[in-house]
Amino acid sequence: MAPDELKELKIQLQEPLDKGFIRPSSSPWGCPALFVEKKDRGDRAIIDKNREEDIPKTAFSTGYGLYEYPVMSFGLTNAPAFFMYMMNSVFMNELDKFVVVFIDDILIYSKNEKEHEEHLRVVLTRLREHKLYAKFSKCAFWLKEVGFLGHILSEKGVAVDPSKVKDVLNWKQPETVTEIRSFLGLAGYYCRFIKDFSKIAKPMTSLTKKNAKFVWGPKCEDGFRKLKKLLTTAPVLAQPDVTKPFDVYCDASGRGPGRVLMQEGRVIAYASRQLRKHEANYPTHDLELAASCTRPEDMEALSAGQHVSYLHRPQEPQIHLHTARVKHEAKTVVRVDKRL
Repeated sequence: MAPDELKELKIQLQEPLDKGFIRPSSSPWGCPALFVEKKDRGDRAIIDKNREEDIPKTAFSTGYGLYEYPVMSFGLTNAPAFFMYMMNSVFMNELDKFVVVFIDDILIYSKNEKEHEEHLRVVLTRLREHKLYAKFSKCAFWLKEVGFLGHILSEKGVAVDPSKVKDVLNWKQPETVTEIRSFLGLAGYYCRFIKDFSKIAKPMTSLTKKNAKFVWGPKCEDGFRKLKKLLTTAPVLAQPDVTKPFDVYCDASGRGPGRVLMQEGRVIAYASRQLRKHEANYPTHDLELAASCTRPEDMEALSAGQHVSYLHRPQEPQIHLHTARVKHEAKTVVRVDKRL
């Protein structure tokens, strides 16, 4: 390490030592300590990587000796899942009322300032009761708009985080299957904001199939550029109101079925998929029904247990259902709206 890094390392070792988070070690194991840059341009000391008998395995070596963690350390495989379980347990009574927790990110939402003040007091009290401490420099209070998990949340609804979209816009043309999958994975995180996402991405996803010849043609380039453009102009999606009915608009074509979940004329989410191999031979009325059944589980997370008032279709060829397969698909729709 450089002299400046050694100086910073000594500072970062002292605090967890004083708190009992690490202790001097004589373990036969040991991983080198190094620094990675944080978002605020500061340095975070990490190790390349509990049950009590596993504590020695967390040992890491520094120029000032060997240390080990008697507490859960950063970067262990099961750490996120265990920490998530603990945080959910701490805020069990507040979850889905005014608190959302994702690992160490806590989002508090309220209808007005007075209510928000009380919610803040409850959350901070819960943290103190369980000896969990928030870092003040990473906290933000009384916000009208906040970035959370790659989205911008406000009273208007949910929007794509521009800082995350920048990564997509700067993406160079994929030259391998792995690069295509990486791009679609990142862009696909925001597929609920893009109508017909699967149809637009189809030329690229076709190249990821087994034994497919990699030829980046005009259709791939067009889909690649179109997804980039749509992400920069993505609409602000409405937050679902569970006290009001939902509308699901469905459509289908030879490229695949799609759905739009709406409420009072505002879009809550888009969903689409490509046609499966056997669906390529479907007649129009079966394609329309497939659209009604397109990945309903995606939207159930937003409208589960609530009343979906109707399914709108440009045509109504599903009035007469005869085959067993079609009747089975119809039951899927009925689970969403029992008045159909």
